[in-house]
Amino acid sequence: MENHPLYSKVQAALDSIRPYLIADGGNVEIVEITEDNRLKLNLLGACKSCNMSAMTFKAGVEEAIRREVPEIISVEELSQTVQS
Repeated sequence: MENHPLYSKVQAALDSIRPYLIADGGNVEIVEITEDNRLKLNLLGACKSCNMSAMTFKAGVEEAIRREVPEIISVEELSQTVQS
């Protein structure tokens, strides 16, 4: 995955918002960047169970990525789609 041409740009975009996530006990990790530039992420720590995580993801994480890496065509948060 680190070999994907957009990996370092996505990491840099995430690094710009990581301090805010970490301050609240959370974080975010890249799970996959597909060949067609779809990004799959996982919220970690407090972000995973926070009732504001959907807003954090949309307004914070996804917005930072779309602003810095316009080549990414979609951003998906995997822990929100896991079925029990």
